[in-house]
Amino acid sequence: MSETDTGFALWKKLQSELAKLAEENGLSERDVEIICSVLTAREAIGDPERNDFPIQKGKEKMIQACFGSSCSQVFTDMPNIFTGRIKDLISMPLKTNYERAVFVSGLNAVLRELKMTDRTIHCKDDGPKKCALELAEMIEKEYGNPRIALFGLQPAMADVLSKKYELRVFDLDEDNIGKNKFGITVENGMCDLEEVEGWADMFLVTGSTLCNGSIINFLPVQKPVVYFGITVAGAASLLGWKRFCPQSS
Repeated sequence: MSETDTGFALWKKLQSELAKLAEENGLSERDVEIICSVLTAREAIGDPERNDFPIQKGKEKMIQACFGSSCSQVFTDMPNIFTGRIKDLISMPLKTNYERAVFVSGLNAVLRELKMTDRTIHCKDDGPKKCALELAEMIEKEYGNPRIALFGLQPAMADVLSKKYELRVFDLDEDNIGKNKFGITVENGMCDLEEVEGWADMFLVTGSTLCNGSIINFLPVQKPVVYFGITVAGAASLLGWKRFCPQSS
């Protein structure tokens, strides 16, 4: 199956699951709006101890969707405001990062309202540091001493993991590629995944790959894959992906 076919199948699966849930819970006929708004860096992550997160550098923005009494946040490089109904999400083409971000944030909010997912609001202040420390502990407990391929330069995670594990870091931001971060040269995320899989014992992948569509590259990986962050909350719950995001709310 080609990448295009894989991506199409993934999005149709998620949209069909949302359509089924809307029908089963009587949401299809309700005049319900999902409102997506763009958050500032301070609104999104507060005041962490560091200033090198992508959202602080303007590389990403966070949008927030609210449905009923539930809200969810996702990262995207193509933010905009959206107001629509569930049926609009189900029929979206999902061809652009903007459309995917709107759909994912709406999906997460609906699933949270239905109590089918949780931890959809990003942690703030010292949350990222605590998350990274918990991640290192989880990896040791469940995977031993693996070689780790980290896709998405999450600086708190990269900082902690580089001190304890053999680590390669991959990113799509040209300002990061080739730069030394925590004693590691950041590699281009558009890479030979077969080569990386041959080296790594496990993959840590940012959930933001769901919004930019590159998540389909990791679905065939046979090594353990752990997705981190709030963005992937709903999809992970529906599709059984392993997700790590302990400090979110």
